[in-house]
This record gives sequence, structure tokens and C-alpha cells, in this order.
Amino acid sequence: MTLSDANALLRSIPAMDDLLNAPWAAEFSSSLGRENVKKIIEETLDEIRREIGAGNSPTKVGVTSGGVKAGLPVEELVVIRATTLLRLKSSSTLKPVVNATGVVIHTNLGRAPLADEAIAAVNEIAGTYSTLEYDPGKGGRGGRNVHVEWLLCRLTGAEAALVVNNNAAAVLLALSATASGRELIVSSGELVEIGDSFRIPEILSFSGAKMIAVGCTNSTRISDYRNAITENTAVLLKVHPSNYRIEGFVKTTAREELAELAAERGLVFMEDLGSGLLGLLGVPGPLGADLANRECSVRNCLEAGSGIVTFSGDKLLGGPQIGVIAGSKKLIDKMKSHQLLRALRVDKMTLAAFEATLRLHLSGRQGSIPVIGMIETDKPALLEMARRLCRMLKRTAACNAVPRTVNPGAGDFTIAVVETEDAIGGGSFPTDLLPGFGVAISSPSFSAETLAAGLRTAFVPVIPAIREGRVILHVRTLLPGDEKLIAASFVSALSRDVAG
Repeated sequence: MTLSDANALLRSIPAMDDLLNAPWAAEFSSSLGRENVKKIIEETLDEIRREIGAGNSPTKVGVTSGGVKAGLPVEELVVIRATTLLRLKSSSTLKPVVNATGVVIHTNLGRAPLADEAIAAVNEIAGTYSTLEYDPGKGGRGGRNVHVEWLLCRLTGAEAALVVNNNAAAVLLALSATASGRELIVSSGELVEIGDSFRIPEILSFSGAKMIAVGCTNSTRISDYRNAITENTAVLLKVHPSNYRIEGFVKTTAREELAELAAERGLVFMEDLGSGLLGLLGVPGPLGADLANRECSVRNCLEAGSGIVTFSGDKLLGGPQIGVIAGSKKLIDKMKSHQLLRALRVDKMTLAAFEATLRLHLSGRQGSIPVIGMIETDKPALLEMARRLCRMLKRTAACNAVPRTVNPGAGDFTIAVVETEDAIGGGSFPTDLLPGFGVAISSPSFSAETLAAGLRTAFVPVIPAIREGRVILHVRTLLPGDEKLIAASFVSALSRDVAG
């Protein structure tokens, strides 16, 4: 591009006042504010000027960065790029998605969707004043922990309980109150990393405790703990392995042995249980019995002698993100008066959702909690769901087939019910897969990656799996109404692919 061409392009860029007063800009001013709209337009103009200064034609660059074809006038390209950016900034980035991955407790997708009762409880509390820290009977200040402590004690058998904003915070507070400045002993095989570089040793160090790792990665005996105890030892810690398993020659120390040793030496025995299983899961078939034998509930841990158990509320419990500390009243009381608690406390909406979720467990209606219902759904029910979704997508593909004159081969989709392997997720039962069903989609005109990208970028994103060159929509993790959203996203994906 010559210097005169560049100067001509620069002169053709519209004035800021003209752009800011255009009808399309005024529409965004109501949601973003006029000054923010101006700032975004300025960013767009600066980008185009840089491209011209670098010797690039912005009309050609616009093919990739602006999503438009080459040959557009600069004025039109400015509007397209600015409105694209304004539309992005004016919409919420936190939005609902359809989880068709087959991973029930999907951390990246918000883990546990709340039960209807929990949603109603949040709605009732969110827009009004509440008894969050007020006791009407006393006519004065109350405690926010009171809203859930009795329920937790009834469900777990604990003497006392306390909630904070997540399980990492629960571990941090518990150790800060019981082991700061002293030693805690933990098995080398339990120093796990749990997603996004969250590592147990680092959390332990933040508490002010000195970590003493004993045993080997695959084998830790009670004698390893016993030999490591000194006069400065405060806690014996057992950590749930979460998202990994060691197979082969493995030796772990039973919690009953650790509890006995802790009682003998006057130490605290603490267990980080992670997922927060309150009772037996009704997983159909032999797998259900196997899981019941291997996974310990909070009540089982306390009955086996754990002085403190920490766990999450948004995994197997099926509630909002929250961390629970349950166990000895003497130890819990120390944590309630700890200065760190204020930095970790839970807001009113989380408490409302958690209380409602706990009441479903207490009344035996935990099957209405979405994640528990998904985990317990049997294969015949999943097969019927998959068949229904398959029929809907076949009708959708037929009704929205692209004329072959526009795109030869478009509409030649293979849509079929397939068997799947689903996962509980959230670090729970990482090597145990649930047999399920889904719908597989493939086409000679669209790669699986292209179709999956189209589904993910729909107005309501649909997050599928890809396997063996096909898009797989697992039905276990679908919520009521998701089938229609998938069909709409399918149409949207086809329209964008053909238009492109």
C-alpha cells in the first residue's frame, strides 16, 4: 500500500462526533453509557489507524478480526467492528449454558445447578432485608451460621458445624485455628493438586502450620505417623485423593487407626473429605454398590473418630459453593472466634440456597437435587431421553437443510443414538464412569470441531463432547428445556457455517 493510499484511507475514517451521534451508537449508550461507547469507538479507530500505519489494508484485515469480507469501505468497517465490540461489552459474560458433556459436577460450568427449592429461597431473600445476622426473639444481633448449623448437625451427626465460602477456606480456617505455629502430619500420597494449580501443601502453609509429610506416594502406614509425632505436633491430617487414584501396590492408613493414635497422643484428627457425600448415592447396577463400599460419608468419618471433617457444598451435596467444617464443638468454637472467619464468611444468598438444599436432604427428597438426580438416573430413562433428542434433531436438520445449490452436501447429517460413558466430576470417583446414552452428529460438510464451535457460540451456548470425529451430546447432564435450546443452537450453528 502506497503512502497516498494510506493517507486516503485515514482521511476516510469518520469523525468521532458523527459516529457517536449515529442511531446505532445511541442504542448502546442506554446500556453502557455514552462515555463508555465513546471509549470503545476510540479503541476501534485506533486499531484501524495502526493497521493502516503498518501498511495493511483494514478492509482485508477485517476478514479475520472483524468477521467481514474484504472490499468494504473504511466507514462501513468502522461501524461493523465498533458494533461487534459494543455488542460484546453490553452483554453479560456470565450466562447460562447447556451442559451436554456428560460430566455432572463440571467445575468450569459452575458445578452443581441448584434445585428449584434453593432457587426460590434465593429469590425470596435477595431482594429484601432478612434475618441474616438478626435474632427477632432477642431483638438484637444474631449469627449467620445459625441458619444451617442445626441442619448440618442432624445430617452428619456432628456436635457443631460452621460454614465458609468454599472447602479450601474451610481447610485454611480449621488448620489456622488448630495448628498455626505447630506441626501437622500428612501422608505423602495425599499431597494432591486439585484443578487450576490448587495444591494442598500451599493451602497448609498459608495456615501457619509446618507440614510433615510421611510415608511414600503409594504406601503410608500408621507407624509412619507415630514415628513423626513430636511435642510440637498438633494435627494428624487425612486428605481425600479427589481427582486421582493410585493402583497396584497401595497401602493407606485407615481413619480408625489415625483417630485412635490422635486420641492416644492428645492430637486433633482432621479429615478433608472434599466432595461432601451425605449419604448413599442410588447409582443403578453393580457400580452403585461398589461406590458405596469405597466412598465414606461425612457421618461415617465422624463416627470413625474424625475430630473435624471439611467438605464442599457444591459437589455431591448438590448446593451452592460453600465450605463446611463439621465435628467437635470445642474445636468448632475456636474457629467461630477466629479472626480469619470474617474474611471467609458466606453471603445471604448462598446461605439461603444451602439451607434449602440441606432441607431437601433432611426430608429425604434429595433426588430432586439436579446433580443427585442425574447421577441416579438409570439407563432406560437415559435411552428414552437420547431417542427423544435424536428425533428432535433429525426434524431440525430436515426443516433447516441448506439448498445444495448454496452448499452441496449440506444437510447430509448422520444423527444417531449412541452409548456413552459419563462422569460424576468435581474430583468425585475420578476413575468410575457411569454408563449412559447420547446423540452423535456427523456430516461430510462440517467437521466435528466446526459444528462444536457453532454450538458453543450460539445465543445459549451448548457445550458438547467430541469423540471419533463426531459431536456427542450426552443426555445425562441435560436439564428440563435443554432439548429445545440444543435444537435452536443447532440451527444457529448451521446458519453461521453456511453464511461463512
